Amino acid sequence: MTDRYDLDHVALAAPDTADALRFLTGELGGTILFGGQGVGFRPMQVWLGSRSGDGMPVELLEPWAVEQNDFLERFVARHGAGPHHLTFKVPDLADAVARVRGAGFHPVNIDVSDPAWKEAFLMPREAHGTVVQLAESHGHPETRAELLDHVARFGPDVHPRWWVEPARPHGHGTLRRVVLRTPSIPSALGFFAGVLQGDVEHETDDSADLVWPRGGRIRLEQRDDMAPGVDRLEVIGLASGRTIAGTRFTPTER
Repeated sequence: MTDRYDLDHVALAAPDTADALRFLTGELGGTILFGGQGVGFRPMQVWLGSRSGDGMPVELLEPWAVEQNDFLERFVARHGAGPHHLTFKVPDLADAVARVRGAGFHPVNIDVSDPAWKEAFLMPREAHGTVVQLAESHGHPETRAELLDHVARFGPDVHPRWWVEPARPHGHGTLRRVVLRTPSIPSALGFFAGVLQGDVEHETDDSADLVWPRGGRIRLEQRDDMAPGVDRLEVIGLASGRTIAGTRFTPTER
C-alpha cells in the first residue's frame, strides 16, 4: 500500500443495481472484483480499465438488512439513485483522522473494530458535496495489476454473491475521472490536493485536474448554478452519454 492517501473508487447507490451492473460489464466490458453483504447495504465493485491498472473501480451499493441499519435506504429515499461516496485509502486511519481534524474537519462514524478494514467519513457539507470515506485496509493485493491477476485466476471474492449475472462484454471502457462541481476551485483544491494529497496535473481559473498514486483522477469544475457534488463520470471508450444508477456517464478521449 502506498504511504500516501490514494483515491480508490467511486460508489453509486440505487434500490436495484442490476441494470447498472449489466451496463458496466456489457457496454464497458468491466471486470467484477468482489462483493458481499454488510449491515444496511450490500456492495460490489466493477473494474473499468486496462489489465495494467489504468482506470478506476465503480462500486455499486444496494440497501440490505435495513432493519439493522437503514442509512443507505434513507439516502436513496431522500436523493434517489446516484453517486454516494468517494473512497480514499490511507496508510493509517488514526493519523488520517488526526490530520483532517487538524485541518478543521469533523470525521464521523469512525469504526476501527475490524483490523482488516478501518474507516471514517466526512459528510458532504465539508467534503464539497459528496461523502468521503477514509479507509485503512489490509490483506488485499497491493496493486491494481495484482488484484486483476488474482481475479483472473480465482474469480471475484464473494461474501456472498448476491448480484445478477453480468452481461457478456461487447465494448471496453476506462473510467478516466470523476468530475465534481464546486463553487470555489481554491477551496476544493485545498481539500482534495491539500488534505487528501492529490497531485494537481492541470489548473485554470475554472477547473483543475488531480491524480493520485494509483491513477485515480478527479476534475474540479467551477459551477455556481448547481449544488456541489459529483457531476459525471468520464469514460474512455464510451460511445455516447448515458445515465445509469442516477449517474451521468459521458465519453472522453483522454
